[in-house]
Amino acid sequence: MFEILHQSKKSPARVGKIHTPHGVIDTPNFVAVGTNGTIKALDNTMVTEIGLQLMFCNTYHLLLQPGTKVIKEAGGLHRFINRDLPIITDSGGFQVFSLAYGSVANELKGRGNKQSGNLVMKINEEGVLFRSYRDGSKVLLTPESSVEAQKDLGADIIIPFDELPPYHIKNDALKVSLARTHRWEKRSLDAHLRKRAGQAMYAVIHGGIDLDLRKQSCETLTKLDFDGFAIGGSMGKNKEEMHSILNHTLPLLPKEKPNHLLGIGDIESIDLGVALGIDTFDSSYPTRAARHGVALSWHGPVKLTRAENANTFRPIDEKCSCPTCKNFSLAYLHHLFKAKELSALSLASIHNLHFMVDYMADIREKIAADII
Repeated sequence: MFEILHQSKKSPARVGKIHTPHGVIDTPNFVAVGTNGTIKALDNTMVTEIGLQLMFCNTYHLLLQPGTKVIKEAGGLHRFINRDLPIITDSGGFQVFSLAYGSVANELKGRGNKQSGNLVMKINEEGVLFRSYRDGSKVLLTPESSVEAQKDLGADIIIPFDELPPYHIKNDALKVSLARTHRWEKRSLDAHLRKRAGQAMYAVIHGGIDLDLRKQSCETLTKLDFDGFAIGGSMGKNKEEMHSILNHTLPLLPKEKPNHLLGIGDIESIDLGVALGIDTFDSSYPTRAARHGVALSWHGPVKLTRAENANTFRPIDEKCSCPTCKNFSLAYLHHLFKAKELSALSLASIHNLHFMVDYMADIREKIAADII
C-alpha cells in the first residue's frame, strides 16, 4: 500500500509511505544496492543499524550463485541474509542485456562488450539464453522463470522481465524492443498474479530517449494491474536528457502509485528527480565512492586520501552520528586507505550510507515544509 502524506505546494515532490510485509519505507528514499545479498564491505546487521529502509538485490547474480532454490530452502532472502526490513529485487534483465550490449558509459566511449557479449547466446520471444559467467552452464531466463526466481527469493517488491536496449539503437529496432518488453512484462505480471505471495510488482517504463515511445510505454503499462512503476532503460547521456525524459514521463503515471528510478542515485540526480516527483532511487554510487576513498558530506565530497587529512584529527563531519564519525578521525581514515587496510572500505561505506539516510530524511522535511 502506498500512502501520500504531503504533496508539495512548490513542485510535484511528495512525502509518502510504502507499506510492505517487512516494514514501512518513507518516501522519497534512497535504496542501496546489495548485489549478492550484501552491500559491499558491510554486513546486514550494520546496514539495519544505519537505518537503510529498502535494499536492492540482483536476481541474476543470486540465481547463478548460490541459486534461488538454495535461498528458498533457507527460508527466503530475508532469512538467508539476516535482514528484517524491505527488499526489492530486479528481474535479471539489466545484467543479461548489459552482457549483450555493454554499459551506456562504455558505449558512449566507443568501447564494446565483445568478450562478455559472447555469454549471451540467443535473444528471442521466449527469453534470453546465456552462459553463466561462473561455470559456463547454459541458463534460459524468461519472464516466467524470472518471476519464479523472485518468488523463491521472497522480496517485498519485484520487477518484471524486460529488455534493456543500448543508447545508440536505431528507432525501428527500439520500437521492436519496446513491443517485446511490453509482452514480456505482461507475461511476468500474469505469472506473478497467479501467486502474489504478499509481493508487489512494479512495471518498468521503457522507450529510451524517444519521448513518444515513453508515452506509449506509460499508456500500455498503466492499463495493467501493477502496484507501482519503475523508470528504466536509457535515460540519456547527461542530466539534461534525463531531466527531459523524467519531466515528460512522470505526469503520465498514476499519482496514487509509487514510482522508482532504476540505477540512478547520485546527489545531483536525486535533487533533480525528487523535485519532479520520484519516490525512490537505487544506486551503488555512495558505497562505490566510499571504496574509492570519497566520503559524502553536506559540504561536498571529501577525498580521504588527500595529504591535508594526514594530520586532521576530527571526524569527516562533526555533526554526523554514524559509527565512523563517532569513533575515528580523518587522519586515521587517511592512514587506513594509504595502508590499504580493508577496514577503510567498511568505515567509509558506513559513513556514506548513513549520510544518504540523513540526506533523504532532510529532503522529506523540506518537502513537508514546501521548500522543495
